Amino acid sequence: MNVMDKDAIYVIQIYTRQPVVIAEGKGAIVWDVDGKEYIDCVAGIAVNNVGHCHPKVVSAIKKQAERLIHTSNLYYTETQVELAEKIASLTNLDKVFLCNSGTEAAEAALKLARKASNEKDFIAADGSFHGRSMGALSVTSREKYRKAFEPLIPGVKFVPYDDAEAIEDAITPRTAAVILEPIQGEGGVRIPSDGYLRAVRDICDDSGTLLIFDEVQTGFGRTGRWFASMHWGVQPDIMIMAKAMGGGFPIGAMVAKESVAQKFQRGDHASTFGGSPLACAASLGAISALEKGLVERSAKLGKYFMKKLGELKHDYIKEVRGKGLMIGMELTIGGDAIVDKARERGVLLNCVSETVLRFVPPLVITKEQIDRVVEVLG
Repeated sequence: MNVMDKDAIYVIQIYTRQPVVIAEGKGAIVWDVDGKEYIDCVAGIAVNNVGHCHPKVVSAIKKQAERLIHTSNLYYTETQVELAEKIASLTNLDKVFLCNSGTEAAEAALKLARKASNEKDFIAADGSFHGRSMGALSVTSREKYRKAFEPLIPGVKFVPYDDAEAIEDAITPRTAAVILEPIQGEGGVRIPSDGYLRAVRDICDDSGTLLIFDEVQTGFGRTGRWFASMHWGVQPDIMIMAKAMGGGFPIGAMVAKESVAQKFQRGDHASTFGGSPLACAASLGAISALEKGLVERSAKLGKYFMKKLGELKHDYIKEVRGKGLMIGMELTIGGDAIVDKARERGVLLNCVSETVLRFVPPLVITKEQIDRVVEVLG
């Protein structure tokens, strides 16, 4: 019995998987169990920014696993404090809560926003995706994710993305926070207009409303800056991150300004596994790798990739957009068939919002590999 047959028997069937069993990865390449090679433009859904099995991440995990794996947060550990200091420095924010995923980071942010503001309501954007737990799902707009699990938390308003006036109109004295992705990922790699985030920041400041940026997919060099909001020079009150933070190892974080973070008191929130020595070591290894020019590489190769994609001429192609190595190709047809045909030819892609091919390859991808991806698409 093969892996896919066993999966059907033993694994709860909540995933729509592509029919390939990945066995090994290195850099921007993965191999299946039959030895077939693929250029990976999915990267674990924007997780493997430093590439598969980066030596710095592998070495950090090995060394830490031989020393200390888990203690819980009843005790201090060196790696957790070192990582928190590093994250605070990268974000120019003050205090860090470490957890295990982007969804957990979103839950922490929503709780902190309610505690710090003493209000209950939230504003989110159409096309948003912040996670699948009950709180994160409540600020995720897509009906197909929400419907079966309603009622969700009340008091959430959805407004059009890239429309600051809509946010201004939606804010009330009961609004705890506005939560936004600086660039929408699952919503179709949607890039805001240049003045949008600054206008939202000003609106939140004028109304006394907290601003949360979800950088789970856009963080750690994906868009050519450490965090996407830095393209527009706008700082939130709370930022959430995960995915690429661990170089493939599960870890997430919520980071906040001191004035906001201090509203959380002991016992208000917690995580048994959050900030484990092993996860923090992996994250420090991934950040060390990113600091060796990979963020700048993302900006440079992203321009090259978009230029090459833009040279493809076909009636199916409506638009190519993106920042850094977070690129969307919007089609006039559904993208799943193209994903299947590309995989047959050795390129892994995925499709979001039904018609947008999403390219989020490892930042170590080469020009030659990009050329091959474009050739296959052509």
